[in-house]
Formats: sequence, C-alpha cells, structure tokens
Amino acid sequence: MGYKMTTTPQLVTSSGNDGMARRAQDNLWMHFTRHSVYEDGLGQVPIIVRGEGEYFFDDRGKRYLDGISSLFTVQLGHGREELAEAAAKQMKELAYFPVWSYAHPRAVELAERLVDLAPGDLNRVFFTSSGGEAIESAWKAIKQHFKLVGKPMKHKAISRYVAYHGTPQGALSLTGIPDAKKFFEPLVPGSIRVPNTNPYRLPEGYDAADERFGIWAADRIEEAIIMEGPETVCAVFLEPVQNSGGCFVPPPGYLQRVREICDQYDVFMVADETICAFGRIGDYFSMSRFGVTPDIITCAKGMTSGYAPLGAMIVNERLFEPFRHGTNTFLHGYTWAGHPVSSAVALAALDIYERDGIMEHVRKNEGPFFDTISKLHDLPIVGDVRGMGYFYGIELVKDKITKETFNDDEAERLLRGFLSKELFEAGLYCRADDRGDPVIQLAPTLTMDQSHFDTMEQILRDVLTRAWAIL
Repeated sequence: MGYKMTTTPQLVTSSGNDGMARRAQDNLWMHFTRHSVYEDGLGQVPIIVRGEGEYFFDDRGKRYLDGISSLFTVQLGHGREELAEAAAKQMKELAYFPVWSYAHPRAVELAERLVDLAPGDLNRVFFTSSGGEAIESAWKAIKQHFKLVGKPMKHKAISRYVAYHGTPQGALSLTGIPDAKKFFEPLVPGSIRVPNTNPYRLPEGYDAADERFGIWAADRIEEAIIMEGPETVCAVFLEPVQNSGGCFVPPPGYLQRVREICDQYDVFMVADETICAFGRIGDYFSMSRFGVTPDIITCAKGMTSGYAPLGAMIVNERLFEPFRHGTNTFLHGYTWAGHPVSSAVALAALDIYERDGIMEHVRKNEGPFFDTISKLHDLPIVGDVRGMGYFYGIELVKDKITKETFNDDEAERLLRGFLSKELFEAGLYCRADDRGDPVIQLAPTLTMDQSHFDTMEQILRDVLTRAWAIL
C-alpha cells in the first residue's frame, strides 16, 4: 500500500481561543500537516498551552494523556521545573557560544557524560541540533573518513525498508518510505534498501522468535554489500527498534550478525537511536541492552527530554582517527550544536534519569505495559501488538486469520477519517500511522505506571471497537 507520510490533524470543533486558532491557521505552516482540513473549515487547529507530568492541556482546559511523549521526546514528563531552572541559570552565565574551534564547560561535561554512558569504545561526541542532523553528520563523516584512509570509492549506505531517518537531504535519502521522498528527488545518490525485521509479516518458513529469521534478515545486508561491491559500501544505518511500520524489535541474532558483516567488509555500523535512546527501551542507549556495540550512535529527542533542541553522533576512535592528523578537517557543523543552554538542560535531564531510576522503572513496567495493551488482541481489528520498553505498535488488520491489511482508501478513512480524531477527542494523544501497514504507536512518557496503562487500554478499546463497527 502507499505511504502517506502526513500527520493527521487533531481536529477540534471549537476552541477556548478561536482567535489563536485562526491566527495559527493564517500564519503557521505546521509540519507534516494537511492544511486543507483547516482551509475547508472542517475543524480548528488545536492550541496546546500547558503540560503537567504525564498530561498536557489545550486552551479549552481539556486534559490529554501524552501517549507518545509529544513525538517520542518528553521522556521525563511535562513541567519539570528543575530543567527550566537549569536553562535559566545557564542563560545568565553564558547564553550562547559555538563549538567551532572553541569549547564551553557544558559541552565538555555533556560529551564526557555521554561517552561514559555509551556502549563499548564510543568515545567522541559531535553535537547537532536534531536526530536528522546527526544522521546527516554521520554519513558525511564516514564518507570523508574513507577518502582520508585511501578508500575513496566507499560512499554507499544501506538502510531498511520503511525506515525513517530524517528530513535533511542525506537522511531523507536513507529513509525507506517512497512517499516521503518523491517530491524532493533527486536526493543524495548511493542509498540501498534491504528488508526490515517485521515480526508479524515474515518470509514463509520463519518464526519471529527463531534466530534463523534474524540471520536471514541480516544476511540480506551482506547480499547487498556483495551486489554493490564491498569497495563501494561505507555504512549500514538502522534503528535498534525500528519505529516506522510499528516497532520492529530485532530478532535473536540479528544485530550480532550485522556487526559481524560490517566488520568483515569494513563497513561502519550506525545505530540511529533518535527514538530508542535515553530510556525508551530501558537503557540510556538501547544497543547496550542488546549487547552490541555499533561504530556510531546518533541520538537526540530524549537527551533533553524535549526541553531544548539537541542531538549528537557518538563515534569510536576508528572513525575519528584520520581527523587527528595534519590539515584534515571535518568541514561540517551547525550554529546551534552543543548550545550551552541545551547542554545544561541535557546534563540536568541525565541527573534526573539517574536520580529517579528511570531505566529501572521502564524495565520493571515494560511487562505490565505490554500485558495491558495486549488485552486488545481480543478485538477483531487488532492483528499484532509488538515492541519493548515503553515503545509499542498495534497493527490493525481487516482479517486476523489471513493478516489482510487495509487498502489505501480504507486506511485513509480509518486512520485519518476516524482514529486520530477520536483518540484525541477521547483524551489520548498517540499516533495512527500508515508508513507501512496501519498501526497505532504508543511511546508514553517514561514516568507512567499501571494506572496510565489502564487508561490507554480503555480508550483504545472503546475507539477501536467503534472503528471496526463503521468499516
């Protein structure tokens, strides 16, 4: 089926501040949004004015449970005053200075903290403003690395079907969603796609819990490297748990085999942890939980719990080594990368993660969370519930026996015409998505407990039951 790549507008019929909604419609170009629904008068732009813990509020005073951490980002919940205080303190001391040939204390301290938390031998931090910029930086650094070490043909990069890696030109080239790319082509050449690890839709003869599936999927990477020529391939980009398509957890043996393949063919293994890092999977970096050390980790979002923009690529000495010598320079950077205020907020967020035992909380509750939403399996529209940590996808089907999915028109009516609006109106902010087969994605703030899981399940059960009735 097609990939719409459009955020469904969360329509409201009336607003507590109609003037603000009108001004948003007239002046604000919202991201990944069909503006026609507002132009056609089908609803008003929701105006979100306040956050508190696991909830946020609109300008009508209505409360919503943040079931997707406001775009997989607000890990620690809303309204953390100590994060605001960390930002204010830093602004008074040093509001801004770039990390272009200079350093400031917060960037140094944060780099050191990230290296201490990162798996294996990752020991150098290059700051960015976002996850997409971190992906862009990684591919550029890898290509220059190979030119500096005398392997100038190694420039191609492998990523997976339906994977999303960001909107900059290079990151978008690595994204495996056709409809996300078609209006911006031609993009950066040299990106190659391989199968993902969807445990619900396996090749015939495989089982998701069997290591044979993990080896099969990883071997498709080796197959692509051989087909393209090992002398031309520089990197493999993958999310440890792939978001687009609905939380594809790596099958047994998969990441280990990918690591072996990358070592064998002198290819950098890049873990895109923009979503998976900082507790989403129950560790600071999910690759640590999976027991595999990549060459590069890219991250953002939860580093500051969304309280300030910041991203990073964390690399090993192998990648950085040629940049140590002579006139070799990575001619790449961003104005806001390593921003003093963002770095101070990130340091404060890391303190909270440790002090409040967030990693332990996620691991303790991932089983109860999964068990609670798995109750939805009794609904005819629910085909699969999958994920780990505080990161799950609910795949919706037309027929549970055959796993038949919805066609484009049905998915349009189901996801955009009904589910997103009804879930939001019921007080649950989550994501109904069809980048792949239709899914509902849940990635709540990492502070939630059983009471919140029960609320999510109850709202989902009611709305999905009504959705099935109108199909």
